[in-house]
Amino acid sequence: MIRAYSGLMTLTRMIPSLRRSLPDPLSADLWPEATVATVTDVVVSGISLLRLVEVCGTPCVHSGAAVVPRTGGRPSTTDRTTVLVVRVTSVEHAPSGPVVVRTDARLDDPALIWLEARLIGRVSTAHNGLTLVACRPLEPDAGTGTNGRAADLPQDVRAGDLLAIPSEPARTSFTFWTP
Repeated sequence: MIRAYSGLMTLTRMIPSLRRSLPDPLSADLWPEATVATVTDVVVSGISLLRLVEVCGTPCVHSGAAVVPRTGGRPSTTDRTTVLVVRVTSVEHAPSGPVVVRTDARLDDPALIWLEARLIGRVSTAHNGLTLVACRPLEPDAGTGTNGRAADLPQDVRAGDLLAIPSEPARTSFTFWTP
């Protein structure tokens, strides 16, 4: 079952053109410590995810201390969390139903927090909406049914875009596959 967006209503959600000057807020408890959003990037503990992609390519992973929930960003002394960055390889816009996105990674990991997924690398002024991200990039029905993960992404997502997806704490590695 696919759920609709259940997050906070923000100015950038209501008026997406504000994203040109105001970054979409992120849920600090769900990202590694010292994570800051900019209009086109996410910076984790001083490391730009865009710069990380320039150096490592995609898919790539960056880890940091997890945040203790409801502490205003205090880092955990025991748990770590990661952010996965993937590149969109294709987008299918169905006349009715959600947008289906395929990436350059196999995304079977259930610890990824899909409703926190965000576009990096460019500013989108399109409204967000339900998007299914295919878990297996090469299978024809990979974006449907149980093989797709629901994300809340701008509806103008296109091939070449970068997505940053945080994971639940205690995960320090991902199993992903590149074609």
